[in-house]
Amino acid sequence: MKTLSVVLAVFNEEKNIGECLASVGNLASEIVIVDGGSTDRTLSIVKKFDAKVIQNKNLPIFHINKNIAIDAAAGYWILQLDADEVVTKELSDEIKKIISKDLDTNGYWIPRRNLFLGKFLKKGGQYPDYTLRLYKRGLGRLPGKDVHEQAVVQGKVGYLKNDLLHLRDKNFSIYLSRFNRYTDLLAHQLYEAGYNINLFSFVNYILIKPIFWFIRSFIRHRGYIDGFPGFVFSLFSSFRFPVAFIKLWEIKRRKN
Repeated sequence: MKTLSVVLAVFNEEKNIGECLASVGNLASEIVIVDGGSTDRTLSIVKKFDAKVIQNKNLPIFHINKNIAIDAAAGYWILQLDADEVVTKELSDEIKKIISKDLDTNGYWIPRRNLFLGKFLKKGGQYPDYTLRLYKRGLGRLPGKDVHEQAVVQGKVGYLKNDLLHLRDKNFSIYLSRFNRYTDLLAHQLYEAGYNINLFSFVNYILIKPIFWFIRSFIRHRGYIDGFPGFVFSLFSSFRFPVAFIKLWEIKRRKN
């Protein structure tokens, strides 16, 4: 069987990293972690798994740190994870079978189940949340430009069947913290792109985009099937547009 490196970029993940690394104990030939300067117990937990740790700054585009981990990996295959993700036994077994074969496929999309308010979302465009995480070393990498980007893999890619568990939002406070970071980043991206504040952009970000997104997520993609968690997810996902716009206004006011 070809060797496999599990790679991560982390920052203050003491509540998640142990479960994540334990789930790949029988799969990984090595674990490579880029730490963004954690101040909690993250590093002490990581040491228990004999991981290779590289220190760097905690960058807003944390995919840059993921690329550092990817570049430092020695395995024939690379599985890139986030600290709040768990590889199920079924997925682990499937990956073992895949990498034991000499296939011409260079990467694989993995279906992901996202936890929100205590429930794995099934609708609202949240499942199957395919993410391109398994690829041959040297043939896959992240662009490193946006927090929601996927890896770019050279050559043929396929799809796995078993789910990766994303224990993303165990409670609403965690979601709000991440929501705040993402809207900060979106506001700065809009500023750097020279996005103007005028009547059209106001109507677009305050009204059109959030209404369109809510209808798309909750109605078209049937987020209502997930009940109250589905409603909250669709609602706050749509709120990211007006919140980012208001933060853009604040940035422009400070700069001028």
